[in-house]
Amino acid sequence: MLTPDGLSSWFQRLHIPEETRITIDRIRSSPPSRRVGGGRSNVSGRYPSQKMGVTIQFESHRVELAGIYEMEHDAEVLEYFDQPPAIPLAYESPNGRPMSVRHTPDFFVIRETEAGWEEWKTEEDVERLSERNPNRYCRNDAGRWRCPPGIAYAEPLGLYYRVRSSADIDATFQRNIQFLEDYFRAGSKKLLPAICENAVALVSATPGIPLEDLLRLSEGTITPDDIFTMIAAGILYVDLRAAALAEPSKVNVFATRETALRSTSNAISHAMPLSAESLRCGSRISWDGRNWDVVNVGETAVALLSDRNLTELPITAFETLIRENRAQMLPVNRDPDADRAIRERLSRASEDDLQTATHRSGLISQYVETGVLPASGVVPARTFFRWLALYRKAEAAYRSGFVGLLPQLSDRGNRTAKLPETSRRLMQESIKADYETLKQKTKYASWVRLKRICEAQAAPVPSYKTFCLAVEKRSAFDQTLKRKGRRASYQVATFYWDLNLRTPRHGDRPFEIAHIDHTELDVECVAGAGHRLGRPWLTLLTDAFSRRTLAFYLTFDAPSYRSCMMTLRECVRRFSRFPQILVVDGGREFASTYFETLLARYQCTKKTRPPAQP
Repeated sequence: MLTPDGLSSWFQRLHIPEETRITIDRIRSSPPSRRVGGGRSNVSGRYPSQKMGVTIQFESHRVELAGIYEMEHDAEVLEYFDQPPAIPLAYESPNGRPMSVRHTPDFFVIRETEAGWEEWKTEEDVERLSERNPNRYCRNDAGRWRCPPGIAYAEPLGLYYRVRSSADIDATFQRNIQFLEDYFRAGSKKLLPAICENAVALVSATPGIPLEDLLRLSEGTITPDDIFTMIAAGILYVDLRAAALAEPSKVNVFATRETALRSTSNAISHAMPLSAESLRCGSRISWDGRNWDVVNVGETAVALLSDRNLTELPITAFETLIRENRAQMLPVNRDPDADRAIRERLSRASEDDLQTATHRSGLISQYVETGVLPASGVVPARTFFRWLALYRKAEAAYRSGFVGLLPQLSDRGNRTAKLPETSRRLMQESIKADYETLKQKTKYASWVRLKRICEAQAAPVPSYKTFCLAVEKRSAFDQTLKRKGRRASYQVATFYWDLNLRTPRHGDRPFEIAHIDHTELDVECVAGAGHRLGRPWLTLLTDAFSRRTLAFYLTFDAPSYRSCMMTLRECVRRFSRFPQILVVDGGREFASTYFETLLARYQCTKKTRPPAQP
C-alpha cells in the first residue's frame, strides 16, 4: 500500500491534475460504498489482502475473487479498492431514451502507470447485457469489452474504465496462486540458507527439471513445504501460468526466470504444442519420424494408426512422450461441420452405445494389427465387415472411425407423432397452466381437466399414459421449481459438467477449503435427576479435499459466533493452523464482527454460499 510520500511521488510522476487527485484521495479515504451479498447462485465473501492490509469484498468467487488474486500478485498494481463510491453513467436506452444511473464499479485500481475503475463480470453476463443495451456494453475493434458511458466519465479525469470478463482469467494461474497462498503469507524467513543453496544447485544442474523429480531427489534433505516456499519466494522459478503445481509431473522448475526463458526459446519448433488435454480423435502427431492418426483416446490408453499399423500406448507413456517433447502435434485442416457432427453423435450416445462401439473398435483394431478375422462365435464375418465399412466411412467423413461404430437403435421404428397437433398443443398448455403450479395437482386431476378441454373443442383426447409421459419428458427442475419452489428444485437440478478449465471446486490439497455449519442433533439429553436438557447443537468443520472432520463443538446454546470460534480453536489445537478458505452459509453468526475479525486476523478467506445450495 502506498505511503503519503509514495502517493505524492506517483501523482507527480504521472502529472495527475488536481481534480483527479481529489477524486483519488476521496476513493482512498472512503470505506466500501456497499456491503456485497451474493445472488441466488453467486458465492460472495471477503479476502484478507496482504497488499492492502484490509479485507477485500467480492461478489463472485469465480470472477471478482479471481480478479483480486490477479491484482494481489501483480507487481504493477500498487493499490486496489473494492466497491468505490458510485459514479454517474449517462447513455441512451435501445429505444433512444436518455438514461442516467448511479453505478458502483467493482474496483478502483492504482497501477504503476495508470489508474481507473474496473468492472468484472462473467463472459455470459456481459454478452446478455450487451444484447439488452448495446449502448452500455459493446466490443471494441480488438474484440475486448468496453463500457462507453464509463469511459466517457473516466477519460476527462485522465483515468480509465475497463470491463474485465471471465475470458480474461487464466485458470492455471489462479489454481497455482491458491495452491501457494499459504506459502506466500509464510514468507521465506524460516528457510535455512543451506537448504536454499542445495535446492538451487540441484535445479541448476538440471534446468527445467520436473517438479515430480525434484521432490523425489530431494526427499530426506528438503521437504516439499521448503520447495513450495522457495517457489513462492522466487528463489526457484516456475511459470505459474504453464502448468498446475498439483500435477508435478507437468511442472518444470528453473533456477531463474532468465534460464526458463532461454530454455523455452530453444525448445520452440515448427511443430504445434501437444498436450494430453488437446488430444482428440482425428488429431495427427509426429512421433519417431512417422506421422500417426489418433483413432481413439480412452481412459487408460491412446490408439495411434500409421500405414494401417495400430499401436496402443498407455496414457502414462504417452504423457512421457509429451513431456520429453518426443511427440509433436501436426496441423490438421479441421472441418467445423465434421467436428459438430462428431460432438452431436457422441452426445446422443448412451453409456451402452459407447461400450458397444468400444467393443467393436477393439475387434477392428485387432484385425488391422494382425490381419486375422475374429472367431465366428464372437461375431459373424458378414457383420464384422459391415462394421469395418462403417468404420472406414466415418474415418473418411469425420477422421474418426469410432463414431461410425455407434449403434443407431434410437433411429429405428416410426417416430412420427400419432396425436394431431391440436391435441398435443392443448396437452402442453394444460401441463404448463394446470399441473406445473403451486397447487401441486396430481397428474390424474390435470388429465381430467385436459379431457374436458379436448372434448369441448372436439379434439382427440390423449390417453392418461400419454399425458404422464409428456409430463415426465419436461424438465424436472422447472417442474419442481414451479410446484414446490427453489429450495426443493435444487435437489433435482441437473448436474452439468464444467468443460471450461477452472480451479477444482474442492481445492488441490487439505486445508485449502473447509466448510463449517451447525445442525441440531436428533437426540434428547436427560440429566441424572430426570431433568430434560434438550437437544444439543453440533458445529462441524470439514475439509473439502479430504472429507475429513477437522473439528467439532457440542453445546446446548443456539448457534452463535461463540460456536464458530470454539470450533476453529479446536482446529488450531489439533493441527496448529487455520483453513485457507472457509465456506459458510448466510447465518447471522457467520456475519458477526467478531467472527470476521478472527478470520481477517489469521488471513482466512471467507466465502458465503448461496441459500439452499451446499
